[in-house]
Amino acid sequence: MSDPERPIRIVIADDHPLVRDGLRRLLELQAGFTVVGEAADGLEAVQRTRDLKPDVLLLDLAMPRMNGLEVLKELADTVTEVRTIVLTGAIEREETVEALRLGARGVVLKESPTQMLYKCVRVVMNGEFWVGHERINDLMRSLRRIEQVPASEASPASRLTPREVEVIAAIMEGTTNKDTGRQLGLSEQTVKNHLSNIFDKLGVSNRLELALYAVHHRLLDAVTVDRAPAGGQAPKRSKPPAKRAK
Repeated sequence: MSDPERPIRIVIADDHPLVRDGLRRLLELQAGFTVVGEAADGLEAVQRTRDLKPDVLLLDLAMPRMNGLEVLKELADTVTEVRTIVLTGAIEREETVEALRLGARGVVLKESPTQMLYKCVRVVMNGEFWVGHERINDLMRSLRRIEQVPASEASPASRLTPREVEVIAAIMEGTTNKDTGRQLGLSEQTVKNHLSNIFDKLGVSNRLELALYAVHHRLLDAVTVDRAPAGGQAPKRSKPPAKRAK
């Protein structure tokens, strides 16, 4: 557990100066956070973490000289209690799941609201995990659950309806039930009903496990292949309609 009397010390690792500057300004506006260092590439991220011993490392996966996954592997061999939060553009990337396996404590989408980042930092400092929009106490349990169905088993995608596939695609983009409903022209309750059916069909219990399952089993890819016409190309998934400007 974190000491509420001591500021949370953070190192920012991103190869874009504007991103680092923006993150620093946002974090230092929040009481209890202090940015103690920055890194412009993976090698610097490892060195800054070893030298400064921060509480939290905000780590971009796409880094020059040493990418984010290599940074996590390097830090795993270092005696450090840093809690790494991965910054990524898409939760469905396989690298995100691998980052969790390598010791990342949190994953935050770069498009997330600022308050989501603040919340993630506090959650991981309290010993929990944070992925996308979800807090989870036992990440490894969820990772084991999604691996219980071998990849060679008949694809569960064949049991999903086209609407359920659209709901999964929206969830993978990090949308809330309300936003998913708006995108697909459904009520929030109908989205919840679809999710309940999806959970039952795939044997998962929450949105996080659904996202991890979809990545691990390449679920949306499998749906596209399974529904391709014989001898033809797989049809493209239709994108949810764009949100209207308010």
